[in-house]
Amino acid sequence: MLPIEAEALSYAAGGVAILQDVSLRIEAGPPLLILGPNGAGKSVLLRLLHGLLRPGRGRITPEAPTRGAMVFQRPVLLRRSVGANIRYPLALAGLPWAERRRRAAAALEEVGLAALADRPARRLSGGEQQRLALARAAALAPPVLFLDEPCASLDPAATRAVEEIIAGIAARGTKIVMTTHDLGQARRLAGEVVFLHRGRVVEAGPARPFFNGPASAEAAAFLQGDLLW
Repeated sequence: MLPIEAEALSYAAGGVAILQDVSLRIEAGPPLLILGPNGAGKSVLLRLLHGLLRPGRGRITPEAPTRGAMVFQRPVLLRRSVGANIRYPLALAGLPWAERRRRAAAALEEVGLAALADRPARRLSGGEQQRLALARAAALAPPVLFLDEPCASLDPAATRAVEEIIAGIAARGTKIVMTTHDLGQARRLAGEVVFLHRGRVVEAGPARPFFNGPASAEAAAFLQGDLLW
């Protein structure tokens, strides 16, 4: 699964270019945060890397229908119990019943939802639903976990809980590839950064040098809170 290499990716929708000549390499290691202003192409790049979209030009290796697991800004939950939402994809993965039960119980315990295992998943609060979505993805033990703005609609307390879960998943060796509009969150979580502007990679590299002294005028303006277009 790793490394994932994207070479000269381009993608357009409705005749509008969204990504142009994007190349990057994703290796095992700390969380990689994809940053950039609205419309930079962050979510589209994430879907291309995961295999949900096909590039108009360029290629991604290894080739696969999907790569790793993905959690969206708005979780997509089954009309089942909290526990069943985790056990079902494990069944699709071919795991035996005992292993499915074990993994589901461990995942719910990790995200603080063990006491709600029998509750209908869609009756959870927004923060609880996002924690369940993370638990479901983590239970599959993916080598890569793609996260698209997982805290965008959450309050500070729920955001903190989700960040702690993400950090725990990363500490176990899963590569986190995540988009966010929250610079404070990026500073807390990122080990690596890819900065997009107008559908192109402007900077990519370790997080600390990026935040302390970005090499491009566009990234410097973004970090200062200036509007980019």
